[in-house]
Amino acid sequence: MKKIAFSGTLDPITNGHLWVIGEARALAEQVVVFLSENPFKKPQFTVQQRKEIIEQSAAERGWHNIQVIVVKGDFTARAAKKYGIDYLIRGIRNTADFDYENLIQQTNVDVLHGAKTLFVMPPRDLGSVSSSFIKALQGPVGWHWITAQFVPPPAYRAWILDWLRKDWEALWPAATPESVALSNRWFEYLTGPASYGGPTRHYHNLDHLVHGLSELRVWAANTGTAPQDLAVVKKAFWFHDAVYGHTGSDLSNEEESAQLWLTSQLDPQQACAVADLIRATDHFQACGVDHPQKQVMLGADLAILGQDPATYAAYAKAIRLEYAFVPDDMYRERRADAMRQLRDKAVAGLLFGDSYFAAQYTDSAVSNLTREIDGLAAAA
Repeated sequence: MKKIAFSGTLDPITNGHLWVIGEARALAEQVVVFLSENPFKKPQFTVQQRKEIIEQSAAERGWHNIQVIVVKGDFTARAAKKYGIDYLIRGIRNTADFDYENLIQQTNVDVLHGAKTLFVMPPRDLGSVSSSFIKALQGPVGWHWITAQFVPPPAYRAWILDWLRKDWEALWPAATPESVALSNRWFEYLTGPASYGGPTRHYHNLDHLVHGLSELRVWAANTGTAPQDLAVVKKAFWFHDAVYGHTGSDLSNEEESAQLWLTSQLDPQQACAVADLIRATDHFQACGVDHPQKQVMLGADLAILGQDPATYAAYAKAIRLEYAFVPDDMYRERRADAMRQLRDKAVAGLLFGDSYFAAQYTDSAVSNLTREIDGLAAAA
């Protein structure tokens, strides 16, 4: 078989979709992905964005026999015939899928006189994966870690960038074209390679931003915090790790991040308050910071310590990668010392100064920190 086609809105493409495309590659020399542009649907991503995500996902897997074609105003079965394709391929997850897809197959052949359909059944771990299912995950703390399990990396990156842009834009009401341009420039900088999007950012990266901002949103929802107070601490979180790593400066990364914020001109009225919250994440400056949201800022930053064991293990691994230049023996010793200090604070009920974060994460933080300390000792 020379060509076989797979179709859908693919908003965005999932690992389930990719599995079906992989099956199609086993049957044909070339696979065409028909990307539907349906005016009655309101997709999260534009058709061009979806096309790029599919192409990037295929390229990452070394699939060079994939062609993506946007279908506008036509039935997929007829489009397939137009491009010389006799067979479509669809994944069947359950009996409901079969009943629906069989009806579409009969319509394609008997009414539209278009391509026939081959049905394949995905493995059990992909049986419930769909774009709509994944969209329903968005919102609660940790949603992005779950989403990452079900979509290819290009789709995941596009997803969290879309989420981050919406969060960012909500902080800066569009007052003038100049203010919009300023906001856009800073978003591109912060999410780009010079900051959270940098290739050496294994933990202090876009995922960390999504996690912290999600924590703050949920904290505000559970504590009845005023929107303006939430906005101040969110602005600080956006900038608190904007500078990270060896910069050659005598200033701490936190102070450099605070200075970067102060030069941004994004919010002159709240400039000092936001800068203080950024400095609160610096161990050496924290005691000198007096701000009502200080403990909330620290709670969101340290919330990773109280996540489920698998997430914590991934965090610990990412931190080691960021300190790859440190010899193993030295890293284990210094990391264990730091973790013991944090565990002692957690045991004393002092790790999280905000009552919401303390109730959420103290117990699990003690368990996680103890497990890592024991692991470091065992590896010595």
